Amino acid sequence: MKILFVCMGNICRSPTAEGVFRDLVVKQGLGRQIGIDSAGTHAYHEGEEADPRSQKAALERGIDLRDLRARRLIEEDFEHFDYVLVMDEKNHSSALKRCPDQHRQKLRFFLEFAPHLNNLNVPDPYYGGKFGFERVLDMVEDASVGLLNEIRSEL
Repeated sequence: MKILFVCMGNICRSPTAEGVFRDLVVKQGLGRQIGIDSAGTHAYHEGEEADPRSQKAALERGIDLRDLRARRLIEEDFEHFDYVLVMDEKNHSSALKRCPDQHRQKLRFFLEFAPHLNNLNVPDPYYGGKFGFERVLDMVEDASVGLLNEIRSEL
């Protein structure tokens, strides 16, 4: 099973989701069964580390993002990954333009896995200050649990 998290620049939300979900998967002993990656719909930050504020907020919760590097979403990702999970409506629209018709069922909103939040959009914390990064982590942690529960039913 392979999971790809997608935001715009791949330096805030999607690497946070990658790190949080990776930590959860490893703690559940499923690291060999589930592959995890992240990408951005735009190449603004290709090759860069996650935003230092994302790294700091995640590290305060025991999640290390230092090994992650931004990359751009490519058409082949839709063939390679089982789930392509976007963070908001703009990411969905951008990703949909690159998604081959036969893989459209793979493209979903990450927050579909946290229906109790009553929201499909993970807000971009880039200009939101410290609490924006904390809020993103809260949402990502909730959705990660829901995602893992769905994946377990498929494994």
